[in-house]
Amino acid sequence: MKKKIAILGSTGSIGKSTLEVINMDRKNFQVVLLTANNNYKKLIEQAKKFKAENVIIRNNNFYLRVKKSLNKTKTKVYHGNPSLKKILNKKVDYTISAIVGLAGLQPTIDAIKTSKAVALANKESIICGWEILSSYVKRYNTQIIPVDSEHFSIMELTNNISDDEVKEIIITASGGPFLKTPIKKLKKVKPKQAIKHPNWKMGKKISVDSANLMNKVFEVLEASKIFNFASHKYKILIHPQSYIHSIINFNNGLVKIISYNPDMKIPISNILHGKKNNFLNNKKIDSKILNNINLEEVNESQFPAIKLINKCLNLGPSTTIIVNASNEVLVDLYLKGKIEFLDIVKGINRILRDKEFRKYARRKASTLNALKIIDNWARLKTVDMCVR
Repeated sequence: MKKKIAILGSTGSIGKSTLEVINMDRKNFQVVLLTANNNYKKLIEQAKKFKAENVIIRNNNFYLRVKKSLNKTKTKVYHGNPSLKKILNKKVDYTISAIVGLAGLQPTIDAIKTSKAVALANKESIICGWEILSSYVKRYNTQIIPVDSEHFSIMELTNNISDDEVKEIIITASGGPFLKTPIKKLKKVKPKQAIKHPNWKMGKKISVDSANLMNKVFEVLEASKIFNFASHKYKILIHPQSYIHSIINFNNGLVKIISYNPDMKIPISNILHGKKNNFLNNKKIDSKILNNINLEEVNESQFPAIKLINKCLNLGPSTTIIVNASNEVLVDLYLKGKIEFLDIVKGINRILRDKEFRKYARRKASTLNALKIIDNWARLKTVDMCVR
């Protein structure tokens, strides 16, 4: 029987990688849903190629174009934010949740209600709304599987491992395109430079997050939510080759490492195929790569974002919501050329010093509405700060 799969954010990098994996094994998968926000042309192409049962184009302006293009197919076309429960009449085997930003939280909640397993590539949903997601996971008996290479690797290395067995958990960071850039030159780096990641093919927002290591701030916070290990055990090391994804230092003296080429199809294929994953044309181990692996400490002067980890963990339960919201606004402003690269982290720290910050940071966002109130405050405050 074919596995039924839905992909939220199918036109993004994770969505496209997932469809490449499915394309290697078409006979065992049935695409029941694809969604996109604005990239309607790619959505139409994907729907036709994979004979998708349903598609959602979030931007209503493109609905008629998608509808007309798929008129002669069996694909049902929806627009806006329809209920997934009304589209999917029974639980699908997998949903890949890959919508960028906090905008992915509500679709992820919907996916939990309609899926046996949700492969989650949306770190913002986890760091901001994990308590909300967890309640739905328990209610609907849905499995959550992390897709990010680092978290997938931690999961693989620590299966059935307790906190008292682990001494240290290392998450690696490539250092992005500015690893060797002198600090004094970072002020003037342009968006087109920041989005050119040396190893990974990613969207613009996550590429900027990678360039200043905000993505690693979020990854440590994400790991502290989804795994039952003490938050102080996580450490970040710079690893320019992106070949090692996680290192676990155990109290018994053993050190375990997961390494593979920087290709998101590898964790995605392992998630979808499990132990029977033999569809990737994986290369033999290259001794030249192994002999040239570099690991180094993070220079906090060059990557001041790293200091935000402790602030997020200690300044109040909703600090992560505020930091994420502010970061999304600031990255968008940077990509539009309205602020400079270093202003992103500086702007977040200004929000954390705002006189109203503690009032919102101390709140518990146990509902979606409560979370939105905190998120909206941070976004408005960040915009106001940048206008002044």
